Amino acid sequence: MANIATTCRSATGDALTPTPPILPVLALLLVFQLAGEALSHAFALPVPGPVIGMLGLLLALIVRGWRKGAASAVPPALERATQALLGHLSLLFVPAGVGVTTHLALLAEEAVPIAAALLISTLAAIAVGGLLMASVGPGSRPEEDQDEEGRR
Repeated sequence: MANIATTCRSATGDALTPTPPILPVLALLLVFQLAGEALSHAFALPVPGPVIGMLGLLLALIVRGWRKGAASAVPPALERATQALLGHLSLLFVPAGVGVTTHLALLAEEAVPIAAALLISTLAAIAVGGLLMASVGPGSRPEEDQDEEGRR
């Protein structure tokens, strides 16, 4: 039987390289999440387990990149799996949406504080974004970069 890389061709006729399987990488992501959950419950931490697991994965990737001296410490299989997950990210919000609909009475009861928090946080995000753009965007350089007519 011939190697799959030599038998599969792209539309342009180039040989396709075999892609690494996604399931082992997804299992690795779940192992990091499980480790985060275990740490969160074992030490009664106020941080959710998946966040701790994500920080563990980040630390592992930093160490991997430092040891290899690579510009990118993310293995191609992990990048491919995470891109596939991000492509279907909207599906991950379905359980949260179902959870919200089970608490509609509580939402109605707390509608004013929730609306106030949304409004204030939106305005704060817009203000911070505007200030950041003003500080790093065009026109934020010192005056000495301009000629006598105010041009750069």
